[in-house]
Amino acid sequence: MSAVLLPILPPLIVTLAVLILRRGSAALALAGATLSLAGGVRLLAGALDGQAETLLLPGLPDMPLRLAAGPMTALLSVAVATVGTLVLVYAIGYMKRESGQARFYAVMSLFLAAMQALVLAGDWVLLLAAWELIGLCSYLLIGFWFQRPEAANAASRAFLYTRSADLGLYVAIFILIGSSGTSEIAASLEAGGSASTAAGLLLLLAAMGKSAQVPLQDWLMRAMAGPTPVSALLHSATLVAAGAILLIRSATLLSADTLLVVGLVGGVTTVAAGIIALAERDLKRMLAASTASQYGLMLIAVGAGVPLAALLHLLAHAAIKSSLFLAAGDFQHAREGTRFDRLAGIGRTRPWTFAGFALAALALAGIPPLSGFFSKDAVIAAALSAQGAAWLGPMALAGTLLTGAYLSRSLRLLWRGTGETEVVDGSAWMRTGIWCLVILAVGLGLAFGPVEAMIDLPAPEAAGVGVVLSGLLAAVGGLALGWLMSARRLLGPIHHWAESGLPVAGGLTTLIGRPVMAVARGCERLEGRLYDAVLGVGRAGQVVANYVRVGDEHGIDGLIFALVSGVRDLGARARTLQSGLIHHSLAISAVATAVLLAILFSASLSV
Repeated sequence: MSAVLLPILPPLIVTLAVLILRRGSAALALAGATLSLAGGVRLLAGALDGQAETLLLPGLPDMPLRLAAGPMTALLSVAVATVGTLVLVYAIGYMKRESGQARFYAVMSLFLAAMQALVLAGDWVLLLAAWELIGLCSYLLIGFWFQRPEAANAASRAFLYTRSADLGLYVAIFILIGSSGTSEIAASLEAGGSASTAAGLLLLLAAMGKSAQVPLQDWLMRAMAGPTPVSALLHSATLVAAGAILLIRSATLLSADTLLVVGLVGGVTTVAAGIIALAERDLKRMLAASTASQYGLMLIAVGAGVPLAALLHLLAHAAIKSSLFLAAGDFQHAREGTRFDRLAGIGRTRPWTFAGFALAALALAGIPPLSGFFSKDAVIAAALSAQGAAWLGPMALAGTLLTGAYLSRSLRLLWRGTGETEVVDGSAWMRTGIWCLVILAVGLGLAFGPVEAMIDLPAPEAAGVGVVLSGLLAAVGGLALGWLMSARRLLGPIHHWAESGLPVAGGLTTLIGRPVMAVARGCERLEGRLYDAVLGVGRAGQVVANYVRVGDEHGIDGLIFALVSGVRDLGARARTLQSGLIHHSLAISAVATAVLLAILFSASLSV
């Protein structure tokens, strides 16, 4: 068996096992994720030794499905499996009191298998299939508590927004395959001219949907209606990361003009989503807005022509954001909610969780020597040296400033105040998952040097003293502002607008969501009327059939039965004439002869 299958098969097999056995689902899911991690490490070790793994599978005519494990894809595989494994460790404690665990762990395992297939896909057809599968799994996981209206609505919204943007990926793949004559990703990226520009912009559209870039960011905050382990996995290394991974892998295809558009989309998002996060009153929704903002920074790096900087920030963000979400889930269990007014003072009653949350927050803000400091420096250096530095540089610094502000504000709100705290079942499992990820969030920056040497992408320029100081000043300044000033004072007149998600003309909910749902409701009513019409025709047919049946039973059948009965009676009467006596027979013959002669005589007279 090819080694490239090792990260994919274990969680896929576990999915089937959980659905069949319906017991021991948590242990099976954790075992599958752990084996997937071991398979990813095996691939990465081979890639470091120059052993690229490729596996061809039957596919379309002249377009085989292809799995390919190079240095970058093997590294992403390890990142996905690491976060997935630790999130599942945490989930054992978090989901302890929940029903439907077999369904939860089966879909989580399928989600991991699909994401591994996506990062290891070497052709567009397989990538598209994995892309669709992670979309399906995210819908099922966001709507895990489908009995709750907010969860069902959030799942539908996520499906609508991301599926609309996914059309860009379909058309881009058609263009790339048509222009290059192959579905192999590496070969198709050599396309140039108008095909390159069109495909690049369409890939950006698909990435905007998955990575929640403006104006498609609203679904991500509403997706917080799902369980916290789902939020942690979606926001760190799987669904939302898929958009950034798509652009990082296809960066060589993007023309200079397309790169500038990518960078501007990321810049607008990192500022807009940062403002939304600063105004949020719910911890998990704040972290969701932060996710959109951080992926905006990654798009700035891609747009600056340094996808390696985006990759470094993606790796750091995966560890950091999963730590923050898991800590938020611990707080949620302790206070039965995630609104800041309910979580006031939770840091004092759960100091270990708060300490992990604080370390991850400082890492995301970009405080040295934590991992986020190194990855953000790379992004800022790329933005300040890019073709559109006049736009990208200030937006990257503004995003960094806002990151510090909303994280510091959340730390202040979690630390100050008092409140009742409930005992949290499964705390040991939850704390283990949190702190393993926190350790990665703290120390992952030490691995960035070897990663830069391993990945065959242009390395970011060494950040000068000015770049380092500007980034550090933005981070520290943001932390100070968030701690000392309220969000209302910081945002001033746009605070209320930011609280509602910065919608323009009602936002996509008004422009797209409501019209689409209105069309869906209209189709549902039309279907109901068609059903009633068909049912009416069926009932009319049934009435006609009843009349036909009655006519058949009491009309035609009656005549036939009467004829049969008459014939039988006539036969019975005729049988009485056959007595077997000779004189009776002679008498009958004489009478018959007389009647016959009378008839003949009458006939001759008439002639």
